[in-house]
Amino acid sequence: MAIVDGVAYWASVTTPNTTYEPVYSINVVVDNEVANDFRSRGFTVKDKEEGPTIVVKRKVHGPNGMIRTAPKLIDNMKNEMDCQIGNGSTVRVQYKEWEMTRQGTLYKGLDLQAVQVKSLVSFSKGGLDEFDIIEDEEEVDEL
Repeated sequence: MAIVDGVAYWASVTTPNTTYEPVYSINVVVDNEVANDFRSRGFTVKDKEEGPTIVVKRKVHGPNGMIRTAPKLIDNMKNEMDCQIGNGSTVRVQYKEWEMTRQGTLYKGLDLQAVQVKSLVSFSKGGLDEFDIIEDEEEVDEL
């Protein structure tokens, strides 16, 4: 297995993203040297606004009804974590390269094994935390 360092975006590590097919995934923004290495080995590198990005993922459903377990999520001290990773967190991602040929076409991918959070940016769903408590009726009238 290998490890790549970068900045996390759209991470679904402890809970799968179920928008389409359930999948654990993380987009990792890497530097140009790392991006070029992945490209040279035949992996997809997306050119995003944040920078060159690789997607490391693990499908929940495998062959013959197999259910894959969630990747491990740990902190700097290797303690297990159970939280959502906010965009902009710095991480180390452990992955396993795979490839297969189907009907003459070669497919390659990166299987998400574990994520170590170096610096966590809190995840926010844009809830009510941004509002202040208004106690004075005069403040309400001024709006």
